[in-house]
Amino acid sequence: MADATPKDNYLVTEKLVKRFDEAVAVDEVNLSIRQGEIFALLGSSGCGKSTLLRMLAGFEKPTSGRILLSGQDVAPLAPYERPFNMMFQSYALFPHLDIWENVAFGLKREGCAKDELKTRVGQMLDLVQLTPYAKRKPHQLSGGQQQRVALARSLAKKPKVLLLDEPLGALDKKLREQTQFELVNIIEKVGVTCVMVTHDQEEAMTMASRIAVMSKGRVLQVGSPQEVYEYPSNRFVADFIGSVNLFDGKLSIDEPDHCAAQTAIGEVHVGHSVSGTLGMPVAMGVRPEKVSIGKQAPANVRHNLFSGRVKEIAYFGSYNTYIVVTSSGVRVKITEPNGSHTNTLDITWEDDVYFWWDDTDAVLLRN
Repeated sequence: MADATPKDNYLVTEKLVKRFDEAVAVDEVNLSIRQGEIFALLGSSGCGKSTLLRMLAGFEKPTSGRILLSGQDVAPLAPYERPFNMMFQSYALFPHLDIWENVAFGLKREGCAKDELKTRVGQMLDLVQLTPYAKRKPHQLSGGQQQRVALARSLAKKPKVLLLDEPLGALDKKLREQTQFELVNIIEKVGVTCVMVTHDQEEAMTMASRIAVMSKGRVLQVGSPQEVYEYPSNRFVADFIGSVNLFDGKLSIDEPDHCAAQTAIGEVHVGHSVSGTLGMPVAMGVRPEKVSIGKQAPANVRHNLFSGRVKEIAYFGSYNTYIVVTSSGVRVKITEPNGSHTNTLDITWEDDVYFWWDDTDAVLLRN
């Protein structure tokens, strides 16, 4: 395997720790962020992601550890000495200044030459498509437009790293979904390295090239959105990212190409090995959209075929959700896209049904 290039290890944290008295907010975090990528720190409130971002920005001093940018330790540097810029959730726009002056503010503080200032601000307003609004005040813009002004101001100083703290948290759901794509396009067009903090799984999955899932100050898994979703490294990640059915059990088969566990719904097979000890406690995870449902048992399914009774049905437009309860009392969530499976159209409450999935669609998770 080839050695990692400087672009692979562009922004690195080494055993980064932050303690507040006896409380550990960030616990020996090691990250390696690539140049030009959008990297998301994802986790629930209090997991340490915002504290980690503030240490990158220089607003919090690490208790121990290093922050390296292109091999240089920037941890001792003050925020204004770092080639980073941070965009806050509140946008922090100056209400008495127009949009042009808001974008120009940081450049003026740096003593940017008049011609360069005019050119740079113009480029940023063009980039975020707000040139026609240059003379308006922030309160005269929509939430999405204000967000783009804050982004333009952050990018105007040409930072090497852009830090985003819940960048879309102030927007309503519909506008947030629309703005996600706009934000990614702008960041990729500039080519800046971006680290964003979010508690919104969909936001992280949509915007980031890689995600670090955090809990209790630690990074539990780093990977692409697909890797984290399809192959969670542990029970917490599986349960936190999206929706998952988890079946607790004990390892009953462990072969080089497959394994199985005896659970409350029966023996669940998985298409990968675990290299564990027979009888050890494990959990089998399968996403609701991987599970098929029908009134008749399919003839060609050998493993992972179970039965139960429909107790709940929810209609979400593009898909239906079924809650099926097995004879052992286990609740199984199943989602089926509307229009793709005609055999689900006549399933209703209290129907006895079969449900099944392919062994390659499940994962085994150590407890």
